Amino acid sequence: MTDTPLRRTFADRAELIAYIQTTFADVVGDDADVSDMRGGQAAALAALATIDPVRYAQTRNHLTGAVTGLSPYIRHGVLSLAQVRDAVLARVPRATDAEKLLSELAWRDYWQRVYAAIGDGIWYDREPYKTGHRADSYAKKLPDDIRAGETGLACIDGFVAELHTTGYLHNHARMWLAAYVVHWRRVRWQAGARWFLQHLLDGDPASNNLSWQWIASTFSHKPYIFNKENLQRYTENIYCKHCPLRHACPLDETYEQITEQLFK
Repeated sequence: MTDTPLRRTFADRAELIAYIQTTFADVVGDDADVSDMRGGQAAALAALATIDPVRYAQTRNHLTGAVTGLSPYIRHGVLSLAQVRDAVLARVPRATDAEKLLSELAWRDYWQRVYAAIGDGIWYDREPYKTGHRADSYAKKLPDDIRAGETGLACIDGFVAELHTTGYLHNHARMWLAAYVVHWRRVRWQAGARWFLQHLLDGDPASNNLSWQWIASTFSHKPYIFNKENLQRYTENIYCKHCPLRHACPLDETYEQITEQLFK
């Protein structure tokens, strides 16, 4: 880059995209995917106007649930947590009706406070792994088949494709993908965290890294895992029924069996 001032006006979206890809080529690399998500205050306020705290609480764990989609706007300062909180409270007769959504805002605030306190410490294990494995037994590099979305597991490959093409993932999908990377493939959480930050439009270092550490168990009391039953329940079985590995799925076990296999 040079000291030339950045352009502010463009004839259309295509011209803007071309300018970004050229001007920030060192960041964009060879990634040609561009999300359809719109930025700016008008888009943020439109999304804010549609939130439904009650439906959010009832359906938030499902990939088709009534999530808000506000995280990119919060991440980039278009909306503040206080602004979202006030909008949420204005939509319910009692604050308890919005408890689930408000708690997620509180978690985001907490991650930021931890980040303010420890800075780059978010990139280092806050605690030892509780998996029975040494930290140096985890690979430092994300495997190529995961990065390319070619693991053979329809769910994992679908999440990777969505991450790359949209710059967004439902929180449950993030948890499943992170758990697969760290626990099934024995990869250090830092590799996954860096990968997410490369693609997520709402990629916030605090929320991202500390959530990966929570999955890994370096910032929680136990590792997070999932199984096929859990996946099917919250995805309406859109992945498993057509998965090439549906008859040899490593997730098709009880939690006790998976724990025994992964954390000996």
